[in-house]
Amino acid sequence: MSDNQKVPVGIIGASGYGGIQLVRILIDHPLVEIVYLGGDSSAGKQYSDIYPHLTDSINLTIEKIDLEVVANRCQVVFLALPNGLACQMAGELLAKGCKVLDLSADYRFSNLDTYVTWYKQERTDQAIASTAVYGLPELYREEIKQAQLIGCPGCYPTASLLALSPLLKSGLILPETAIIDAKSGASGGGRQAKTNLLLAEAEGTLGAYGVAKHRHTPEIEQICTDLAGYDVKVQFTPHLIPMVRGILATVYATLGDPGLVRDDLLTIYGAFYRNAPFVKVLPNGVYPQTKWAWGTNLCYIGLEVDTRTDRVIVMSAIDNLIKGQAGQAVQCLNLMMDWEETVGLPRLSFYP
Repeated sequence: MSDNQKVPVGIIGASGYGGIQLVRILIDHPLVEIVYLGGDSSAGKQYSDIYPHLTDSINLTIEKIDLEVVANRCQVVFLALPNGLACQMAGELLAKGCKVLDLSADYRFSNLDTYVTWYKQERTDQAIASTAVYGLPELYREEIKQAQLIGCPGCYPTASLLALSPLLKSGLILPETAIIDAKSGASGGGRQAKTNLLLAEAEGTLGAYGVAKHRHTPEIEQICTDLAGYDVKVQFTPHLIPMVRGILATVYATLGDPGLVRDDLLTIYGAFYRNAPFVKVLPNGVYPQTKWAWGTNLCYIGLEVDTRTDRVIVMSAIDNLIKGQAGQAVQCLNLMMDWEETVGLPRLSFYP
């Protein structure tokens, strides 16, 4: 495919961590061409002035956000913005014929009342939000193929839901017993200056935050409810760990059938993810490490059963910036465009 046949794409919010990951992936994607980078405070700057390591890779200036310009130039638009901004732009872009992939929380919820409760922002775009598809391909592949608007999942929900989904879909656990203990690298906090993410604050320590009130909780519960077929509540506790990339989610739940053993669950997980090219179910006794997923769109899953407590323990490792954000959005784009799901996406980690 020549350059003039490539699909023109734009990124609004290009200077943040989500934006730079999108740029890195899309530069190497054989079927797209980045034709627009948009921003607010960074408008007017050469992109390579913000990220000098891309000097020889991309020659674009960040432009002021003008949706008319974006829609005229782009067939696909990625919105890599803070929560509450995408919902002010998506409607106009969709009306002008663009496909829209939102990396924020704005279009992740089927019930906007939930969004308003947790994100403290009123919404008037119910009709548009009702057309959005939750962008977790391993669960909603066919719906994503038909969608024009994707609400890309959060990084914690991605790791947690990939760990939980086979158990809930098959009715193998008591859902109310599910506990998610998750740890994320500092890049999950974004590129803005925040005291708790300073090296002097984060290095050499490990701590929980958002306990019993993290905004990703209702997102996880929404999909768990969809899978189980009835209302599900989970206990979710995130932690900041002193590294840049990666999430490890360790999920605990009580088995409905105490007779199940690890080999049974490995068989079930293997079948559930047999057509999921980015999910790697690990063999007996092998537990995932975040470094294995660094820089890739992969999710590594390990399993154990504690027959003493009748609990299953599922461990899920991803790169929060790739499978947990930009890579997953590109995976959704591939499906929306009826391309091979894996095209342009990294599968070999930065290791060691």
